[in-house]
Amino acid sequence: MKRVRKYFGQNGNMLFLSALLIAISAASYSQADRKLIREGNREYGKEKYSESEISYRKALDKNKESADAVFNTGDALYRQKKYEDAGKQFLQNHDMNDDKKKKSASLYNLGNSLLMANKVQESIDAYKGSLKIDPDNLETKYNLAYAQDLLKQQQEQQQQQQQQNNQDKQNQDNNKEDKNQDQQDKKDQEQQEQEQERQQQQGISKEDAERLLNALANDEKNIQEKVKLAKAQKARVRSVKNW
Repeated sequence: MKRVRKYFGQNGNMLFLSALLIAISAASYSQADRKLIREGNREYGKEKYSESEISYRKALDKNKESADAVFNTGDALYRQKKYEDAGKQFLQNHDMNDDKKKKSASLYNLGNSLLMANKVQESIDAYKGSLKIDPDNLETKYNLAYAQDLLKQQQEQQQQQQQQNNQDKQNQDNNKEDKNQDQQDKKDQEQQEQEQERQQQQGISKEDAERLLNALANDEKNIQEKVKLAKAQKARVRSVKNW
C-alpha cells in the first residue's frame, strides 16, 4: 500500500514529503514477523509513531533480513522528526532490496529525510538516484525541482551574506584607519601646544626669538661698521703733519 503525504514548503509550494510503502510480501517471513509488522502498521495509522517504531524494531529482532521492517522503521522515525536516523533506515532498505520500485521509493524517502534535515544538496542527489530507477515518477520530479530551487535561494543568500561581511570588514578597516589618523593628528596638536607652552614659559616666543636674533645681528653689524669707520678716521688724522 502506497500513501502519499503532502506538505506546503516555506515558499508556499506543495512538496510531496513521504511515500510510505508498508507491506508484507515475503513468504519466508515468520508468523511473528508478520504479526509485529501488522501491529506496527495499526499503531502507525493511529499516529502512534513511537509505538509503531518499537513494533517494527521487534520485527527486525525476529528477522534482520526484513527489508519492509527496515523501511517502516524509517517511516516511523521520519514522523517523529528524527530525519537523520530515518535516512539511515531508507539507505539500508535501498541496499537490501532488489525490487526496483522499492529501491526507488527508499531513495525518494531518503531525499525527503535529507531535505527536512536541511541537507539540500544531498537530498537532490537522492532524488536524482530515485529518478534513475523510476524516471516517470512525478512526485520525485516535483521534489527534485523544489530542492533545486531551495538550494539556489540558499546559495544566493550565502553570497549576499558574504558580500555584506566583506563590506562590514572594509568599513571596519576604514574606521580603524580614520581613528589612527585622528589619534596621530591629536598627538601632533598636543605636541605643538606643549612646544608653544614651553616657549611661553621661557618668556619668549619662537618668532620673538628670531626677531631678537636678527636685531642682534643687525646691531653687531652696525657696531662693526662704526668701528671700522672710527679706525679709518683715526688713520686719516694721524697722517696729517704740521710743517
